[in-house]
Amino acid sequence: MPREPDIAAVDLFCGAGGLTHGLELAGIKVNLGVDIDPACEHPFKVNNCAQFLRADVNTLAPSTVAAELNKSAISLLAGCAPCQPFSTYSRASKKSKRDASLPDGDDWQLVERFGDLITELKPDLVTMENVPPLVDQPVFRTLLEQLSGYNVDFAVIDCPRIGLPQRRKRLVLVASRLGPINLPDFNAPQTNVRDTIGDLPSLLAGEVDPHDRLHRASRLSDLNMRRIKASKPGGTWRDWPIDLRAECHQKDTGATYPSVYGRMDWDEPSPTITTQCFGYGNGRFGHPEQHRAITLREAAMLQGFPREYEFLPATEPVSFARLGKLIGNAVPVKLGEVIGKLMKEHVRNFH
Repeated sequence: MPREPDIAAVDLFCGAGGLTHGLELAGIKVNLGVDIDPACEHPFKVNNCAQFLRADVNTLAPSTVAAELNKSAISLLAGCAPCQPFSTYSRASKKSKRDASLPDGDDWQLVERFGDLITELKPDLVTMENVPPLVDQPVFRTLLEQLSGYNVDFAVIDCPRIGLPQRRKRLVLVASRLGPINLPDFNAPQTNVRDTIGDLPSLLAGEVDPHDRLHRASRLSDLNMRRIKASKPGGTWRDWPIDLRAECHQKDTGATYPSVYGRMDWDEPSPTITTQCFGYGNGRFGHPEQHRAITLREAAMLQGFPREYEFLPATEPVSFARLGKLIGNAVPVKLGEVIGKLMKEHVRNFH
């Protein structure tokens, strides 16, 4: 029986390594990860077998990528251009500053650059992950044009359907020069918050696990402690006594954000893990039963990272903001794994 050809991958905008870790779990050799954020280097290198290059993809020499893609019979270019221009928060923030349609200017530059690299390098396989609103934008249609000559499929993936314990929807594109490729109708058994973080040690607000410094909970004010004690799993601030409700909750606009200051439900997937997921008031990020917000470790595990995944050197202090950004912006590991398995099966069928 002929040996299955190896797949050599480069992960652009690699972040803390969520996509790379998933691809490696699927058996794909990731040779290089590229990101401009220096905070990404340690988690990417320590937890994965790939090399890390701190660089701006806008100015990255195509020859640097080509050298890594050409190390195996089959090449895979992967990327998730930063999605802030397409996020609901970013749109609201920009519209509050000026009355203009969004996005504009350099907002599309990294997606366009990813397409340019595909055109120049012509890898055998391509995958891209991003936020669902991208699919309706002109830059996405341009990207599809740049994939002329490829077999292409794309879909918005509901992450609980791939077995991720988190309600998160992501646009996934796959493309191949080898033959037709299709994203399946994922329908994995649903996992939940209890399955994922239920066995971690209990903590109080502001406390740190002595054996895992990422398993630390942010402090709560006296008012927010009273609020979380009045909160029900899966409930809203409407469960609180009137005297605990914030002024914004009394306004018509506040009524549209029921999940703010909410608790997660043990038996359901978590809400979308954001860069601010460590704050009780930033969404439904209250622990299902302990009187605190989820910890950085719990957030990472809900993103699919293994419990032992290392995010910073032992000599560096833990920053909620810095690590929240790394965790919330990561490609869920499970998503990387199912994409990797799809690519492996595709190569077996068509190489």
